[in-house]
Order: sequence, then structure tokens, then C-alpha cells
Amino acid sequence: MAKRIDVSGLTAYYGSHKAIEDISMSVEPRSVTAFIGPSGCGKSTFLRTLNRMHEVTSGGRVEGKVLLDNEDLYGAGVDPVAVRREVGMVFQRPNPFPTMSIFDNVAAGLRLNGNYKKSELNDVVERSLRGANLWNEVKDRLNKPGSGLSGGQQQRLCIARAIAVEPKVLLMDEPCSALDPISTLAIEDLIGELKERFTIVIVTHNMQQAARVSDRTAFFNLAAVGQPGRLIEIDETERIFSNPSVQATEDYISGRFG
Repeated sequence: MAKRIDVSGLTAYYGSHKAIEDISMSVEPRSVTAFIGPSGCGKSTFLRTLNRMHEVTSGGRVEGKVLLDNEDLYGAGVDPVAVRREVGMVFQRPNPFPTMSIFDNVAAGLRLNGNYKKSELNDVVERSLRGANLWNEVKDRLNKPGSGLSGGQQQRLCIARAIAVEPKVLLMDEPCSALDPISTLAIEDLIGELKERFTIVIVTHNMQQAARVSDRTAFFNLAAVGQPGRLIEIDETERIFSNPSVQATEDYISGRFG
């Protein structure tokens, strides 16, 4: 199958600190890939290199290649803002724009990227909210602030905002860690639906969640404290959780460390 994302020899730095080292992996279109591993092993840093959010941090830089549909995201002349339109991001804590209405939150990216008629915006906002399984809950209060929604609704609003611009890839950095169990289940169900349209990469500390939502799972770890994070193993999720090929993966999944 064709690769949507192809990473080769990626090393990421914060200033002189090497956060992750020599990571190579690929992600297939319309699939869910989960990143698991102990805290501090570079999962979120690696996720952020996939849409150049990493370099927003002072001193953030990479070596190696990240290809999106065979285009090098770090190639000369590539606009990081354009990369982030193609590779959207949903963060750990819901972050709707607090002064904006529900409607304007979803439409924000569209308005930045071009001139749309009101009818076009209406259509995209409704489609995106339906895509995030939120339309029926908010359709009568689209002009109310997004910050007035519950935590789970706010996270689905952020997902609607991310998918409104039709990215190729949706990155999710622990999207359920701040949510209650019912909201978490709603997001997990939504991920299953969204992969019909988008390629999804998710960081999660919840092993059961990785097993439930992902097609492939990547295990990251540190060789030692203070050492950069590395990709230890990536495989079909069922195989990672039933018969991993690396002992360290089995030790982490079985709870022997981490």
C-alpha cells in the first residue's frame, strides 16, 4: 500500500538537547497509528515533527526526512503554515478559541485560508460538526461561545475545527487524557469514523485505548535516563499486544516498567 507519511533517519533537537534519535517509520493512508511508551520518551516530540510544530519551540530543529505523499515537509522553500494545513493537530487539552462562537471556531481555519461565501461556510461548519458528532448537540447555539461547552464537547469542537480544512493527516496528542470516561468513549468512536476520511496518528498513555482504536502501534522508549527517545518497534496493533518481537515492548505492555 502507498505510504501517506514516510519518515527516515529523523532526529529532533531542542537546542543542543537531542530529544529523539534516528526514527524511521511509515504510516498508511486512512489508518490509525498509536504511539505508546513511558513518559519522556519523545512520543509527543516526534508527533510534532510530523507537522513542524516542533520548531515552534525555541531551538527546535530536526535532521532527517519526513515525506507526506512523497513531498519532503522539511524541503527548501516549504512553508510550515502550509504543512500544518495538510497535517492538522488536536492537543491534549481542548483549546477552543475562547472569545469565538462555536461557528467561528470551526470556520477559523477556512477564513485564514481563503474567501468563502457565507453559504459555503455554513455548509462546511455543519459538515465538520457532523463529522465530529457534535452537530445535534450545538446546532441551536452556534453563536454561543465554544468555551461554554463541556470538556468532551470542546475536544470534539477542536476536532471539527481541525477537519474543516480537510487535512490529509490528523495528529492527536493524548486527546482523551483530560476527559471523563463517557467523553473518552465518544472520542474513540469518532476516531473509528474519521479514519474513513483521514490518516490519524495518536499519542496515548492508555494501552487499552491504543488496542481499541489503532491499526498499528509504535512503541517508543529511552535506552537510559538522559538518552534520546527511540522507536523500538512498530507493527500491527494485534501483534504488538499479543506477540511483540522485542522484549522491552512486552515488558512495557505487561506493566513491568513505565
